[in-house]
Amino acid sequence: MVHPRYGVFFVSDSRYTQDMAYEVTATRRRPKIFDELAGQDFVVATLKNSLEQRRIAHAYLFSGPRGCGKTSAARILARSLNCEQGPTAAPCGACPACQEISRGASLDIIEIDGASNTGVNDVRQIKDEVLFPPNSGRYKVYIIDEVHMLSNSAFNALLKTIEEPPPYIVFIFATTELHKVPATIKSRCQQFAFRLIPLEMIASMLKATCEEMNIQAEDEALFWIAKESTGSLRDAYTLFDQVAAFSDGYIRSALIREKLGLVGLDNLNALAEACVENDSPQAFTLIDDMLNAGVAVEQFIIDLAGYYHSMLFIKAGITRESLLDYSPDRFSPKVLEGLNKRQLEHALDLLLTLYRDIRYSIAPRFELETVVSKLCWLGQWISPLELRAAISEVQAALGFTGASGMAGGNPAPASREPPAVDPSLPNPAPAQEKLPEEPSRRFSSSQAGSLTENFDRLMAAKASGAPPSDLAKPLSPAHTAAEHPGSIPETGRHAPQIAGSMEEDPVGSTVHRNGSPDSPQLAPQVERVIQVFRGTVVREK
Repeated sequence: MVHPRYGVFFVSDSRYTQDMAYEVTATRRRPKIFDELAGQDFVVATLKNSLEQRRIAHAYLFSGPRGCGKTSAARILARSLNCEQGPTAAPCGACPACQEISRGASLDIIEIDGASNTGVNDVRQIKDEVLFPPNSGRYKVYIIDEVHMLSNSAFNALLKTIEEPPPYIVFIFATTELHKVPATIKSRCQQFAFRLIPLEMIASMLKATCEEMNIQAEDEALFWIAKESTGSLRDAYTLFDQVAAFSDGYIRSALIREKLGLVGLDNLNALAEACVENDSPQAFTLIDDMLNAGVAVEQFIIDLAGYYHSMLFIKAGITRESLLDYSPDRFSPKVLEGLNKRQLEHALDLLLTLYRDIRYSIAPRFELETVVSKLCWLGQWISPLELRAAISEVQAALGFTGASGMAGGNPAPASREPPAVDPSLPNPAPAQEKLPEEPSRRFSSSQAGSLTENFDRLMAAKASGAPPSDLAKPLSPAHTAAEHPGSIPETGRHAPQIAGSMEEDPVGSTVHRNGSPDSPQLAPQVERVIQVFRGTVVREK
């Protein structure tokens, strides 16, 4: 019926009251005392001690992730302050004050949504209300959720009230983004940081919920629900209600994968084994089957990345199920033996990059299949660190131990021992090895003439087929550089060796290394060097 003044409908039909009797698990299992607050030992211990010692602050600031108990702790604190036996760390829950607070009907506990009351006028209304004492309780408590949503003007208007409120006023602020709260507000409040709830604790609480509701559940299914909640107990209860709705009294992991479109560890093991065996057709077939079963590409990438992440942890010796998502013996030993740590890191990097790129892709499935194709030859992939280590081993085996050998140059010269010092001399100065001077890149006219003459004799000798007449003179720029260490051709520090030199065979015929006996030819490098020598403008030192 309709109320004559307020226009409220009162329903007396028992059918509606029975349907409305259901209460979601997150609300039904909301903690009523501090001991029921899960995963917040520091917060619970500090608040209980302050209540027992009567050291009650006028402002509290609760910060932390969603669903970890901030609002529940604020309500428990309000109940502890206004309980007939309080202030007490263990409210009775039976007195009228406790029952009114539990139902949300207490006039002394004002809960305000900071997201919808962001203006300075809302704060002015609070400033006017705090002048009036509590209606029936001992304290008037203001609980402001999402306080970081208040405007700067609202925060400034609230400063004086928070700093010096009436003795019966207590402010409790809750926020998920502490960095957005001004420092002037933080300095006036006692701050409590709420943490994410451990996975094992969430799983145990879900198991207790199943026993309470008379529902059978697999441990693996409850563990998956706890993992998906990411440390939020409220999210875990919400997902639990959804799974329980289609499980028909028996929650099992296979049904969850079928209904929610998940890949599953067995399919991930099969796909990873196909990739290790370089079986691309089998890998593509598994992808097609899982995508046709309703698995989204994004979810597929998330599950596959989590799989290689767990494999990387197992390689590092980590066996905790809370980090691996499953028991270590559930993972494929063939994949563990076929891939090393560097290859698993590379696979994880490919999948994380893929997840960032698919939002801009015209065909996310093609991107996924391309990455899986790369994973099929992952066993042949060598990391840069492994390649560098292999080069260093080969270098050491060949005697190239210096930096020049690393770059493909000449090996580093062996270190020479310093000369012996006569001990009879008084205070002998330490001997210092004289380093060779940097050779000049220019040469004199006499040296240039000698080089040109030597090359002319070499060409004449090759044309006639006879060895050079004067073997005492240097026949190459390298020999000239050996006689004159202070000079070097402009073509480079290391003069090229003569590629067209001759040698006598046992029969006596002249054999040319780069040409036939009938038509001797000079190597192109030698011809270029001769052209440089003949066309160079010689500068005196």
